[in-house]
Amino acid sequence: MIEKLYTLINYTEKSITKIIDDDNVGVNHMVLPKGDALPEHFSNSHLYMIILKGNMTIKLDDQEPHQYNVGDIINIPFHTKMNVYNTHDPILEFLVFKAPNPRNYVRK
Repeated sequence: MIEKLYTLINYTEKSITKIIDDDNVGVNHMVLPKGDALPEHFSNSHLYMIILKGNMTIKLDDQEPHQYNVGDIINIPFHTKMNVYNTHDPILEFLVFKAPNPRNYVRK
């Protein structure tokens, strides 16, 4: 078989799952119920976040929080301070693509 298959699982509770972790890209699947958030952190690569369900509230660096909805794709530059949370009722589900995969960085 030439192709590789990756499968998303339908979570109803908070979940952060690494789906793909190869030399080309890192892909995480994240689910945040209402009132849940990711810890404040800095992006460790160039990120593309794709909203699959719900609404995302995100605060980047010192700017005001912004709202994003199903179908939105958010591009976040490397080393940006991030606060991601769900303040709405439907579960927030999204994919995070990291390119290049941060595991390939040489840290000094």
